[in-house]
Amino acid sequence: MTLYADVRVTRDSFELSLDLVVEPGEVVALLGPNGAGKTTALRAIAGLLPLGGGRIALGSDVWDEPPRTFRPPDRRPIGVVFQDYLLFDHLSCLENVAFGLRARGLDKHTARSEASRWLEIVGLSSYARTRPRSLSGGQAQRVALARALATDPELLLLDEPLAALDAGTTLHVRAELGQHLSRYEGRTLLITHDPLDAMVLADRLVIVENGRMVQAGRPTEIARRPRTDYVAQLVGLNLYRGTASGTTVDLVEGGTITLAEPATGPVHVAFPPTAVSLYPSPPSGSPRNTWPAVVTGIEQHAHTVRVRLNATPTGPATLLADITPAAVADLHLSPGQPLHATLKATEIHTYPV
Repeated sequence: MTLYADVRVTRDSFELSLDLVVEPGEVVALLGPNGAGKTTALRAIAGLLPLGGGRIALGSDVWDEPPRTFRPPDRRPIGVVFQDYLLFDHLSCLENVAFGLRARGLDKHTARSEASRWLEIVGLSSYARTRPRSLSGGQAQRVALARALATDPELLLLDEPLAALDAGTTLHVRAELGQHLSRYEGRTLLITHDPLDAMVLADRLVIVENGRMVQAGRPTEIARRPRTDYVAQLVGLNLYRGTASGTTVDLVEGGTITLAEPATGPVHVAFPPTAVSLYPSPPSGSPRNTWPAVVTGIEQHAHTVRVRLNATPTGPATLLADITPAAVADLHLSPGQPLHATLKATEIHTYPV
């Protein structure tokens, strides 16, 4: 059965209007900036927030369709893992996992037996009698996941499940979570603002901004063809809109970009910051895209330095370039510094608007 969620919610001045479909065995990541409506959508699907309009159904089984139908959370076949896990501090790990099973009517002995099995699955059988306060963040996350999966839910809702972990733990727990999700035969909706979580864990991404879906598709498609500035920032690309005529694109914001291959009509123009090179004076030769530019910002990004530039009026108003720390020293970079930027036309990717 497929989950269909036509979510319509109004809260104060914010309006969420979102259509979601999640197939059995599929992991769909709902990705967007803070305030985009991700958690509102999850709460509505979980039954924690009634719809103002629309419809939520698992196959032909309707969960919410105002004004006639509303099924409360405890009558929906769902499992939820919250950002802060919400484990019961006064209960052991075993009793935390057994809690959902007992709430669904299983007797104490059967619930504990099943909870013990799930703790073994997530590698925490030796922590059965341990209280949550003694667990690491990664261990608490696994207990919360076991509790959610133990009830054999049709739908698993993950609300920023890795956000509370430190950077050193996240990599390991993300890999573990991916393994568990690959074995889960139900439907998974992952709420996150972290593009790496979404790219690694999800089969399909749904990008939400200001309560609306702005892009959806497989991770590789989203990464290759972003359609909004937010998505371009997530995947680390320069993105512009313009009108192509042959190998020249006139940008909406002003300036032009020269392409290696001709195109026609309204297009998106995308390229990585690594395709941009910086020089203290005009470079020799005849690069097809060379613009005078001014440094507007400098940021450390892992092992590279990201430089923000303004290349108007002949080039883009906002241009990102990734260079090495050694290049920063050679160029003596500082905000307001004039430079010359070049872009490799062969690394430019265009696609229709």
